[in-house]
This record gives sequence, structure tokens and C-alpha cells, in this order.
Amino acid sequence: MKKAVWLTALAGAAALALSACGTAPEETPGGETSAASDFKPCMVSDAGGFDDKSFNQLSFEGATAAADELGTKLVSVESSSESDYKGNIESLVGESCNTIVTVGFALSAATVESATANPDIDYIIIDDAADADFDGKADAENIKPLLYDTSQAAFLAGYLAAGYSEAGKVGTFGGMDFPTVTIFMDGFKQGIDYYNETKGENVELVGWDGKKGSFTGGFSADPAAKQTAENILGQGVDVILPVGGPIYQSAMDAIADSGEDVALIGVDADFYESDPTTQDIVLTSILKGMDVSTKEAVVASGKGEFDPTPYVGTLENGGVDIAPLHNFEDKVDPALWQEVQDLKQSIIDGKVEVKSYLAK
Repeated sequence: MKKAVWLTALAGAAALALSACGTAPEETPGGETSAASDFKPCMVSDAGGFDDKSFNQLSFEGATAAADELGTKLVSVESSSESDYKGNIESLVGESCNTIVTVGFALSAATVESATANPDIDYIIIDDAADADFDGKADAENIKPLLYDTSQAAFLAGYLAAGYSEAGKVGTFGGMDFPTVTIFMDGFKQGIDYYNETKGENVELVGWDGKKGSFTGGFSADPAAKQTAENILGQGVDVILPVGGPIYQSAMDAIADSGEDVALIGVDADFYESDPTTQDIVLTSILKGMDVSTKEAVVASGKGEFDPTPYVGTLENGGVDIAPLHNFEDKVDPALWQEVQDLKQSIIDGKVEVKSYLAK
């Protein structure tokens, strides 16, 4: 169910002009409006929408919390498809937004284009460096990238999955073959490999070999996602990690149809909390603190303290983590869970290396 929204007079007028650009800008309640504050924070979702129980939703919650703290209101616009991104961002420029948050790597090109044309607006992009020329810095000086080295938390999830699996097979699949997707799969594989090396076991990973794997071709809970999940499950796995927002819902359907006892691993949010329908099957979740980092970046902008230096979430700074076991506490060997906690500290201390494109 979409968050409740209030149309501003300007947004109402803009709606007709934006009928081909997804949902028109909408004002989201952000606490009592301060007479002293004319700061306007704004946000554009990717095609998953703000109720995806994952990536967009966490970012939305962070931006809304920032608006609360600043005594203003968040103006948000949802995208229905990739073709909406550019128009939706420009609609917020027309709304005289002071800060525009774009959710996801798919909005990178449109974000850079808009930021270059509007140097007086602060831009915050989630999960992308906005660095198309790969020179180590964002392609516009007024963009702050929020990045997350989820390979570290996925490493822990891989180790846990390998230790939990009775079949000796675990699986993963992604939405599309993008670095922000495969970073989960890479970390997951490294954690399984580490378990095998330290325990003398041979737990197999289905769906990703470090270079190629299984992808649905998008980020929707659609027949393609379900078929991909069924293909993974058909190879005998008893733990599965879907990476790509709503595609986990298709994995759940495939698990239900299989009649097998298969555990799910969530991504981005703690699925146990964000989607109660997962509570009986979610082993853990690989967490990205997008709500906290988004809030902090928007608040800084609202206070005139915008810093375009990229933020990289790690286990050490709490930007990524692994969720509690919740209903699986009685199903996981306490010794295995303690090993996961010890491994987390070893990664923080630099004793165990997790490789990723964000590691440096």
C-alpha cells in the first residue's frame, strides 16, 4: 500500500504535464512545518516504487525522517519505468527542490545530467557513484553518492547459509547483472568458500560462480522471476538468496509451490520486520542502512552542511550488517551463530578480507 500523500497546489498543476512521467510529485507529511524553514527535500524512486519492502522503502523512510527533523515536508515522485527517470527528476527541479534524492543506480545518468544543469541543487544518489568516466569522483560536484559494501554482510550470510544447509547446496539469483546486485552474490560466494575452507566441507553455490549466474532480467515479481527461482530450487538447494527488490516475492511463491523446506535470505531491509509474510521462512537478511545514511545526508543539506564526499557503508561503521535470526534462533546451532559474530569482528579488524569493487 502506497504511503499517504498530500498534493501541493504546484504538484496538482504539474500532474497534467507529467502524465507520461510516472506519478506526479506529491508532498509527504514530514512533521509540523516550520515558518523558519523553506527547505524542500525531494525524492525520486526507481521502478520498484516506495512500497517495495526493500530498497526504495528504506530510502523513503530515511528522507521522510529527515524532513521530520528539519520541520518540513518531503516531495516524492514514483517512477513506473526507466523511461520516467529523467522527466521525474526534472519535475522536481521545477518544484524548486533544494535537495533531490534519486534511488538507485538506474537513475545515475539522469541524475548527473540534471545535477550538471542545476549546480545550485544538492543531489544525493543511492547505490551508485555517479562516476561514468571512472575517475574516482562523481561526474558533478553537487552529487553525494551513498554506497554500501554489502559484500561484507553477504559474506556473513554465505557462511551462515553454508553452515545451516543440510542439503549441502544453497542458491542465489539476481534481477540484473549490475555491480550493485552482484556485490551481494560475490560476498555470499566468498562466505560459502570461507566456510568450506575452514570446515573442510564442500557446500555448493547454485546460481553464481563469481562471473556469471542466474538473472531474471528485471526487478519485478513476475513470471520470469518465479521461473528463475524454480530453476534454482530444482537443483536441490535448501537456502536461497534473491537479490533485486520485489523478486523475493516470486522466490517465496516458488518455495510454496515446491513444498520443500527452503530458507530465504533477504536483502536491504530486515524482511522479518518489513514483510511479515516472510517470517516463517526468512533465515536472516543482508542489511543496508539506507534509511540512516539517507536521513543524515538530507539533514546535512537542510542545515547548509552538504558534503559531496561519497559515503560507503561497511560493517565497521554500521552501514551494512546481518539481521537477527528471529524465528530461526531455535533452528540454527548457537555455535554457528557465534562463529558468524566472531567472523564479523574479524572482517572489521581486517583479519578476514572480503573482496568487492567498493573494498578500497
